[in-house]
Amino acid sequence: MSGSGALLVVAGAAVGAPLRFVVDRWARDHTRAGTILGTLVVNLVGSFVLGLVAGVPHPPEWLMPLVGIGFCGALTTFSTLAFETWVFLEERAWKPFAANLALTLGLGLPAVWLGYLLTS
Repeated sequence: MSGSGALLVVAGAAVGAPLRFVVDRWARDHTRAGTILGTLVVNLVGSFVLGLVAGVPHPPEWLMPLVGIGFCGALTTFSTLAFETWVFLEERAWKPFAANLALTLGLGLPAVWLGYLLTS
């Protein structure tokens, strides 16, 4: 499945990456929290979906490459989380710094668990 697996990853990423862009732009244009909210939303949704995929008993071979790696990998973004958190640190904006990390980890881990629980 290596060749077809790579194509499945590409197909999933082709949906996840544009969706991330749309969520980020919507958050920037419609909320005061801007891209930080967009990053939080895509990371939480991606964590939940990855939990769902990981919990499927006897999953089809295509599921993890397409949805887990391709879609979730392109939708979520650790690098943007790290950068946004770094900016807060540089600005010594301690409350947003702590909130960004606490919300992402504090809600992301339960999102994975909930998704896994629903399908396992």
